[in-house]
Amino acid sequence: MATPRSLVRSLQSLRTPSYQSITHIRQSAFSSRSKIRSNSSLLCRSRAGVPLLRPFSTSPRCQHGHIHPPKPGEELYVTFIDKEGKEHKIAVSKGDNLLDIAQAHDLEMEGACGGSCACSTCHVIVTEEDYYEKMPEPEDDENDMLDLAFGLTETSRLGCQVVMTKELDGMKVKLPSMTRNLQASDFGSKS
Repeated sequence: MATPRSLVRSLQSLRTPSYQSITHIRQSAFSSRSKIRSNSSLLCRSRAGVPLLRPFSTSPRCQHGHIHPPKPGEELYVTFIDKEGKEHKIAVSKGDNLLDIAQAHDLEMEGACGGSCACSTCHVIVTEEDYYEKMPEPEDDENDMLDLAFGLTETSRLGCQVVMTKELDGMKVKLPSMTRNLQASDFGSKS
């Protein structure tokens, strides 16, 4: 069993390889099949045939639906009216969508499709027509999903498609009393 100290030395030698250690790896890799399998992921060849070590890299972790608190002086406000009629005024940042805002503040908005405009469970009703007119027109995908929404009105939108801008500062949206989430299991055969 390898000790922690020997593992650290092994990792340090991999971090700063010399040409001799690369040559040694290449020569020993051809000596047996098991070594070819274990070392082949480390080696690649340049056009001149010189073996090179491939660096490992990682990507920064992304969190879907993560919203950041607004910077002081840059707050935008949106008010959600829940199913019981209670108002929730929330300070948000420019670029946040209503679905992420509602879920981050534990309001009852499902978003079954994860914000990909493939369901109507984030349906909201914009209470003031002035704000509705300031929004970009809904695209065909959003209109198709809104056709499935419960309690559709002239000012209905999907929360995942409404992105907060300065023009929408102070907007009020109402959550409908019910949502409709159609699933494949709803259409199965009934015996």
